[in-house]
Amino acid sequence: CTGTFQLAEAGLLHGRRATTYWAHAEELRRRYPHVDLCGDVLYVQDGPYVTSSGYAAGIDLCLHIIRTDYGAAVANEVARRALVAPVRPGGQTQFTQTPLPPERGTACADTRGWAMRNLDKPLTLTDLARHAGVSVRTLTRRFHAESGVSPLQWLLHQRIERAKELLETTALPMDQVAHGCGLGTADSLRGHLVRRTGLTPSAYRAQFSRLGTGAPAVTSSVA
Repeated sequence: CTGTFQLAEAGLLHGRRATTYWAHAEELRRRYPHVDLCGDVLYVQDGPYVTSSGYAAGIDLCLHIIRTDYGAAVANEVARRALVAPVRPGGQTQFTQTPLPPERGTACADTRGWAMRNLDKPLTLTDLARHAGVSVRTLTRRFHAESGVSPLQWLLHQRIERAKELLETTALPMDQVAHGCGLGTADSLRGHLVRRTGLTPSAYRAQFSRLGTGAPAVTSSVA
């Protein structure tokens, strides 16, 4: 939030990407034109400096740091214990993507939870609507009102997050990772991950794998 101003005043953000609360963005841009201001992200990391855009985004930033140090599984568990949303991407240089906005309702919460438990299955809009007990049109309207995205956009985001977790914490072959998160094939997994992170599944695993750091390797099927 406004802590970004202190970093900028100290000259630590010269030529670096940073963010701040939207209401203070223009002031930061005016006072510190040498800062590469990213005004549309939750948080951003450039080298050793991590800045966030507001109070709630500070929680996302903390979860990001935990994920960087200990992996997705640990960060997601911390989020569950703290009763906050799972780790949301925030605009990190290497993994720039649009984060999911905060959820604004609970009418579809049971269906979202059910979908999370069944990501390895080929879920369709009809499946989600049937579970919610409403029409596809009603589900789509309610889902977007609560989550800010369509059901299929939300589902794809969760599948990719599950794929990252499997790549970080298991030694599963790529086809099993793809099956375990519902992306179908290793080629599909590769395409989605490259678009979201800029890394192939193998490169992502090589950079972020937690095997050998105390996390047990999983080699059996996740199905």
